[in-house]
Amino acid sequence: MANVVVVGSQWGDEGKGKIVDWLSEQADVVVRFQGGHNAGHTLVIDGATYKMSLLPSGVVRGKLSVIGNGVVLDPRALVEEISRLKGQGVPLSPDTLRIAENTSLILSLHQELDANREAAASAATRLGTTKRGIGPAYEDKVGRRAIRLMDLADLESLPPKIERLLVHHNALRRGLGLPEYDPKAIYDELAAVAPEVLPYMDSVWVLLDQVRRDGKRILFEGAQGALLDIDHGTYPFVTSSNTVAGQAATGSGLGPSAVGYVLGICKAYTTRVGAGPFPTEQDNDIGRLIGDRGREFGTITGRRRRCGWFDAVLVRQTVRTSGIHGLALTKLDILDGLDEIKVCTGYRLDGRPIDYLPASERAQAEVEPVYETIPGWKDKTAGARSWADLPAQAVKYVRWIEELVGCPVALLSTSPERDDTILVHNPFES
Repeated sequence: MANVVVVGSQWGDEGKGKIVDWLSEQADVVVRFQGGHNAGHTLVIDGATYKMSLLPSGVVRGKLSVIGNGVVLDPRALVEEISRLKGQGVPLSPDTLRIAENTSLILSLHQELDANREAAASAATRLGTTKRGIGPAYEDKVGRRAIRLMDLADLESLPPKIERLLVHHNALRRGLGLPEYDPKAIYDELAAVAPEVLPYMDSVWVLLDQVRRDGKRILFEGAQGALLDIDHGTYPFVTSSNTVAGQAATGSGLGPSAVGYVLGICKAYTTRVGAGPFPTEQDNDIGRLIGDRGREFGTITGRRRRCGWFDAVLVRQTVRTSGIHGLALTKLDILDGLDEIKVCTGYRLDGRPIDYLPASERAQAEVEPVYETIPGWKDKTAGARSWADLPAQAVKYVRWIEELVGCPVALLSTSPERDDTILVHNPFES
């Protein structure tokens, strides 16, 4: 039996929530290994909609769910999310949720810094962050001044740690013309939330090592998408963590050998939120049509997503950087009824053909997509649950994508409902 890692293979928002929910029924443990509460996902189960940003999707199914050390955790947002889900009838307790003791925390000062820096930037240099404090929290983690979850269990040790943190942050605030932080306000913020989050704290790496030794199935749930990876994405228009599959090991405390099958999630078209390069973007009627049909609005921010044609160059690249074994293709039904469908099969840069997205910010902004066009299909794919239910031209489109990206489709999603899924290959049985 293989442990399975689920990662987005575009810029996020690919429909990972539904696929993780579908897979979680076979899993014993679901692990979130990076990101923060800027990464929303939506589950639709028996007509009920659950919107989450921090908690692993497995909590809705009563599976043991783990927030790993690779996540940056806003404890106040966590408490609110737990309360909201409990209000929807989801039972949540330390029996079903564990959080790594060495997880770094997002504080109010991180959110303020995120918002103030974005506001101070010119229109040309804004990164389009969610202003949730994710980037500043990761900066403090790498800078060795973060407050971690375990620190809340020893409040007497907090003052010198807060002092170390504020040496950095108050210098930044002075530079931005803002008043300095009072250390007591930070202490009070942490002391108030400590009793509500500490019951979930655990040595997660120990727990997961035992789970693995017991032969249980682990599902690693990634956030965002591989094109937002801090190293392999469209830098600097990326998130502040590694989003590729390799982070599943680092962000959970398990070694690389724990990572088995890698499932990449991608839409049958492409979307992006916020600023940054987007070679196949359609800022026109077709882009708006796709956006309206696909309800392309951010789960967390409500921002309208930019929409465009499927970019096989990008997905082929993320298949390699994440070691993807199979794809889960989502939202095929959004393309129903189109007269023709375009796919980007390559780029041109400075008049030359290239078959990858270059790392240079200038080059990423200037690549021109090379399209191939096929006829669309008039019959609907929405709700299809077998290959026989699909129009022949839709099957041809899926097979074409497989050929272009060099990776087979393991799952095909034809609506937000979990049962509207065509299984080609079960990742857990690899």
